[in-house]
Amino acid sequence: QVQLVESGGGLVQPGGSLRLSCAASGFIFGSRWMFWVRQAPGKGLEWLSALYNGGSDTYNADSVKGRFTASRDDAKNTLYLEMNHLQSEDTAVYYCAAWGEPTLDYWGRGTQVTVSS
Repeated sequence: QVQLVESGGGLVQPGGSLRLSCAASGFIFGSRWMFWVRQAPGKGLEWLSALYNGGSDTYNADSVKGRFTASRDDAKNTLYLEMNHLQSEDTAVYYCAAWGEPTLDYWGRGTQVTVSS
């Protein structure tokens, strides 16, 4: 059974930091491109990062470059997202997802991140 379980979300003040994790099981994690995607209130899905090959191949959206760092540990089947200098616009539900051509076919349930004073 495929599972992606995000954790680490919560309430944080502007300028603060959070580290999200995504634990994967039920598929060959190391063989998949893995993504972080978020959805802010009232908005569509926004991809943040895509990683493959133990993280050697990593792409990040311009909106989070310099503030968010995605990584993966294929030995632990876990994806991470280090988020710094958080702003109110980062308030969203954050999902991890696995790419299975031609789409993201496995998704977690998401973890809520709220940036507010």
